[in-house]
Amino acid sequence: MKGCLHKILLLTAALLASPHVAANTTAFINVNVIPMTAETVLSAQTVLVEDGIITAIGNVDDVPIPRHALAIDGTDRYLMPGLAEMHAHVPAADSRELDRYFTLFVANGITTIRSMLGHPSHLVLRQQILDGEMFGPRLTIAGPSLNGRTVSGASDARGQVRGQAAAGYDFIKVHPGLSAEEFSAVAVTANEIGMPYSGHVPVAAGLDLALQLGMAAIDHLDGYFVALLPTNSTGAGGYGSFFDVMLAAELDTDGIEALAAATAAAGTWNVPTQTLIEHRLSELSADALQNRPEMQYMPEKTLQQWMADKDKLWSETGFDPEVARLAVEIRRSLILALHRAGARLLLGSDAPQVFNVPGFSAHRELDLLVESGLSPFEALQTGTTAPAEFLGTNTGSVKTGKEADLLLLNANPFVDISNSRRIHGVMLRGQWLPVRELDARLVRFRTGADRP
Repeated sequence: MKGCLHKILLLTAALLASPHVAANTTAFINVNVIPMTAETVLSAQTVLVEDGIITAIGNVDDVPIPRHALAIDGTDRYLMPGLAEMHAHVPAADSRELDRYFTLFVANGITTIRSMLGHPSHLVLRQQILDGEMFGPRLTIAGPSLNGRTVSGASDARGQVRGQAAAGYDFIKVHPGLSAEEFSAVAVTANEIGMPYSGHVPVAAGLDLALQLGMAAIDHLDGYFVALLPTNSTGAGGYGSFFDVMLAAELDTDGIEALAAATAAAGTWNVPTQTLIEHRLSELSADALQNRPEMQYMPEKTLQQWMADKDKLWSETGFDPEVARLAVEIRRSLILALHRAGARLLLGSDAPQVFNVPGFSAHRELDLLVESGLSPFEALQTGTTAPAEFLGTNTGSVKTGKEADLLLLNANPFVDISNSRRIHGVMLRGQWLPVRELDARLVRFRTGADRP
């Protein structure tokens, strides 16, 4: 074994010393592979990436290393797929914040993001990223949201769905305010043309209709609390538009398993964004949240707004901390019930929203999924194989023939989910970004840097 390791180190050193290293071939040598196709770790592997595609995976003694390859020493490290943030908000392509957000995402191993609030400039931005003209994770983009202010009747709803599909957006984003007729028009038209639609469940439509009409994904677990109200409830404890958290004390939680089963039968996915809810409802003060390490990367104006949003919620008439705690517990139970019923979950934190710093918040979401009852492997599936399946991308696992969006960790995330943060480097569409390069990108946005 010592002799084998000595050979590996010599080979790695020789390759790293080569003055003419081609960037299109990379070898991860003697690495522990987490393929994510099963809860397993393959030890002492060599993984070859050529032109952005994984071309070979095998025992370190069996896979020859091309002379021109960039060699990455994987000893005592873990290679897994890059993560997807499935509920993100991307500013317009000319925003000064774009580089900040993309840097934060990639530095945290987020190689794919699902942009939930579209802008026409995203159509060009999506391709610029794929062409290497812009640094950032691959984008799946919604069109501008369809909501009670932007849609005027069923006919208009049908026209907007067809228009967004023709423009080249990937899916339709539904926001609150649509009538049941308008929502149905969106759903039926989108289904006819094969355009996924997802987001919020309009109050006028309700969860049952959303499931019946094949909503692709529901974000924030929207609509589930209302669906759990007893039939004789007036819903008087509701708390505006903040996902009905103050209904918690009125809910019939015995109905959770039936709702989870109905969701699974409908084939509708969920993006819980539990961090969004818990950051607002947590008894941690706004001051405590703003002192988390990742807040150093956000502009002061943004932090002040986040603090004001949390303080406003807690000071409003009718807010009850005990009911808020119960709401968190019920949501966690719902997440676990959905998972156990086979209703699929996707990793998403709604970044950048209140105290959700891009990239960092996805790891906090993973923590909450595990605290809800998922194993680390099951939680990581929501950010790897599940998004690849949902989006239809050739990513999400470490297998020959897959596109090389990869994450190299310094510890095993199956042992402790927090190890997903221990990043040694990120491979973004075949480009290797070691931690020192990621840190050099991050330093531009630390406290005092690039503040408006």
